[in-house]
Amino acid sequence: MTTTESLPVIQFKDQSLAPIWEKVQVGERLSFEDGLTCFHTGDLLSLGQMADYAKRKLWGDKVYFVFNRQINPTNICVLSCTFCDFAKKKGDVDAYEMGMDEILAKLDPEMQEVHIVGGHHPDWPFERYEGIIRGIHEAFPSIRIKAWTAAEIDYFCKRFRLSEEEVLTRMKDAGLVSMPGGGAEVFSNRVRKELFPGKNSSERWLEIHRLAHNMGIPSNATLLYGHIETLEERVLHMVLLRELQDEAPGFLAFIPLEYQVGNTNLISRQVSAIEDLRTIATSRLMLDNFPHIKAYWVMIGEQTASIAINFGASDLDGTIGEERIAHAAKAASPVGLARTRMLRLIGDAGKIPVERDALYNEIHVYDS
Repeated sequence: MTTTESLPVIQFKDQSLAPIWEKVQVGERLSFEDGLTCFHTGDLLSLGQMADYAKRKLWGDKVYFVFNRQINPTNICVLSCTFCDFAKKKGDVDAYEMGMDEILAKLDPEMQEVHIVGGHHPDWPFERYEGIIRGIHEAFPSIRIKAWTAAEIDYFCKRFRLSEEEVLTRMKDAGLVSMPGGGAEVFSNRVRKELFPGKNSSERWLEIHRLAHNMGIPSNATLLYGHIETLEERVLHMVLLRELQDEAPGFLAFIPLEYQVGNTNLISRQVSAIEDLRTIATSRLMLDNFPHIKAYWVMIGEQTASIAINFGASDLDGTIGEERIAHAAKAASPVGLARTRMLRLIGDAGKIPVERDALYNEIHVYDS
């Protein structure tokens, strides 16, 4: 980390940001009201300058990415969440289930990480989920496995009558290294009741991640934005995550996920790139105890992601290879990015590309 970043000269068009800038300079935590001010401001450039300064205090000009693969073993799911285009029911023409050989065929020993999430299958035994982790670990011991959202862990507990600790212990013994941040959506009982009433509660998500951290399993956290949530609910989501990180450190990165319109008819149009950048910048300023803010190019696209690394983001995720969930909702981004393309995105933004592993250990620092 770096601590000797020169202060930018910010010409505020919105003077309500000036007191926030005073706090950022001295490392004082922003309040809920400060977060709302950031979301309401039209002075995007000043907001971005503050967030970039906060990011550079941590990482200088470094921006991280990983050579990884995302695998979604099945899209068959017992839930029927209003916002989801990915999930299917058994018998649907586009429902699928992947076998172990098919999963292993998608991996390469040079990969640093595999990210595994999928549907809540009504028939798979727990041993099949456990076997996916063990099978990958045995075949590719050098690949770090990031798998199963808190929503999936909650499903395993209920379906198989196992405690959270037993589920996490067995997965860790099988080769699990970390957990993804999906399933958080937005911590609002109002939104959860309307869009995904069958999913675990906000409190349950936080409880599972707290336990994982205490068991030595680090994780990420997400926010699904751009649907029916309010700005107040976005900020509250960040505050609750910040409090958990204080109590049980273990979050590696925060990932704002732009809601994809898809076929759900939940919203009529995507949020703008301006809103993406505002959300990423506000995240960096509010989540002072999170190491990284991720600009997830799959959701926001390459161009916006390349700008976001000057608005507080310090990570672009990875090459991914194949991603089905966002693309089921008609995400316009490519299905995967080559390492050379990732290097160009970061380098063209004037930053230093750093290839990492799943735990943010640096593998290679490239010339800028």
